Amino acid sequence: MAKYTDTIDLYDDEGKQLKSGVSLEKISPLVNKNVLKLIDLTKRTVAVNLGGIDEALKTGKVGGKANQVLGRNVATSCVKDVDIISAKIKDMIQVTEGDDTKITKVAGGKMLLIEVPTARMNAAATYDVSSTSVAAATTYALVDQYKVGMFDAAMVKAAVWGTYPQTMDMQGGNVVSILSIPQNNEGLGYALRNIPANHAVMMTHRNAMQGAALAATFEQAGEFEMGMAIGPFERAQLLLYAYQGLNANNMVYDLVKANGKTGTIGSVVQSLVERAIEDKVITPGKKGKSGFIFYDTKDPMLWNAYAAAGTMAATMVNCGAGRFAQAVSSTLLYFNDLLEHETGLPGCDYGRVMGVAVGFSFFSHSIYGGGGPGVFNGNHVVTRHAAGVGIPCIVAACALDAGTQMFSPEGTSKIYQDTFGQIDEFAHPIQAIAKAV
Repeated sequence: MAKYTDTIDLYDDEGKQLKSGVSLEKISPLVNKNVLKLIDLTKRTVAVNLGGIDEALKTGKVGGKANQVLGRNVATSCVKDVDIISAKIKDMIQVTEGDDTKITKVAGGKMLLIEVPTARMNAAATYDVSSTSVAAATTYALVDQYKVGMFDAAMVKAAVWGTYPQTMDMQGGNVVSILSIPQNNEGLGYALRNIPANHAVMMTHRNAMQGAALAATFEQAGEFEMGMAIGPFERAQLLLYAYQGLNANNMVYDLVKANGKTGTIGSVVQSLVERAIEDKVITPGKKGKSGFIFYDTKDPMLWNAYAAAGTMAATMVNCGAGRFAQAVSSTLLYFNDLLEHETGLPGCDYGRVMGVAVGFSFFSHSIYGGGGPGVFNGNHVVTRHAAGVGIPCIVAACALDAGTQMFSPEGTSKIYQDTFGQIDEFAHPIQAIAKAV
């Protein structure tokens, strides 16, 4: 028996129906097999940049290009010997013959995508084990393959591990994970929310709707992990995930299509309110002395999901028209400000998206100007407060950006496209999640 009476139709990024009459819980991170697979791969998969290792050891620039140890070069040919290196790594990290260890060559052998066996994850307290076991195996494989002596082995270690343990993470190293180290998670359950927007942009090959879906999956799985989806709040989070992230009932697509050519943030507000009235989510209520009509809703959680979908559509319309990501903060703010003035009902996430937008505009490109939108994540002190519905909009905006950011997706996250972006669950999450319903 279905846990909730809500049913949704799932549509893809081209407005085509994938599944109809889907029970709401079927998209849950706790239930949907491909969401579970995506989260599992996020924890178990790391990329090894063999080309980067060769270059670091050739030049002595280890632990980042700013660090160079002159006269300490080690001759390796990891890219040329990729099959040998790969076999050595697999032999060391697999637990039993035929387990779910998997190594895939990408970019012509310049990189390896390595799925660490589940047995190692089960025996660990955190997801650190994916990076550490692969980094250790890679280091030993190179020392063994190239008969590196004891005085040069430290250079190999530095090329692989970066500046760890002088730094808390593998800064400047050549082993890459989607997840940041646990010490950088500023609260309980923030690991999946600590993924920069640009990473999701590149893993989905700059597809705005797929990128938003991937970011929403990470964000909402994080909401579940931090205890935000317990009891009646579970339905609230699933509705947000469905309508904003997974284009439930084709709402985001329809709103963008209706407003894409000549629309504005204000016209998206109008379209959303019309849709909400048509679907009987909101109804006209009391009239004020000025003639203003206050709207009522019997389902605040569903109205919140509609507001989240509208916020996403407004972001795509506005940032898509200008091909600039920087407008995302003002869109998050003013779409919801207009929505509240139009209906008398709370905006997305009951005002918290507006709160995020104010701080976000300051930190991303105003007086402070510390970084472009693409380097922010749901763990950041500015963008963490919305319940998983801010970062997906930022991802969509960055996917539509035509090069206005100081920190472009290609500049910060190209390796994620070349590696994790080759896995279907990361590249096409909308289809993958619908398929697993």
